[in-house]
Amino acid sequence: MDTEPEPKTPAEMKEIRLSRKLAQETEGIKAMADIAAADIAIRKRTETLRAERLAREAEALANPIEPKPKAKAKKAVVKKAVAKKKAV
Repeated sequence: MDTEPEPKTPAEMKEIRLSRKLAQETEGIKAMADIAAADIAIRKRTETLRAERLAREAEALANPIEPKPKAKAKKAVVKKAVAKKKAV
C-alpha cells in the first residue's frame, strides 16, 4: 500500500504546467477586469460628488448667509462691571 503518487512523465508535467499557466492567465484577466470596473465606478462616484459640491458652492455664492448680529451685553453684567470699577 504505497501512498506516494507515481512519478509523472515529462509529457504529463508539461501538460500540468500548461494548464496551470492557462488558469493563471484567465484569473489575471478577470482580476484586471474587476480593477477596471472598480476604477470606472470610482470615477463616476467622484464625478457626481464633484457636481453636488459645485452646486452647493454656487448656491452659497448666490445666496450668502447673513451674519448674525452680535448679542448685546446683558444689563446685569454691565451693572456688576460698573459696581466693581467703583469699588476699586
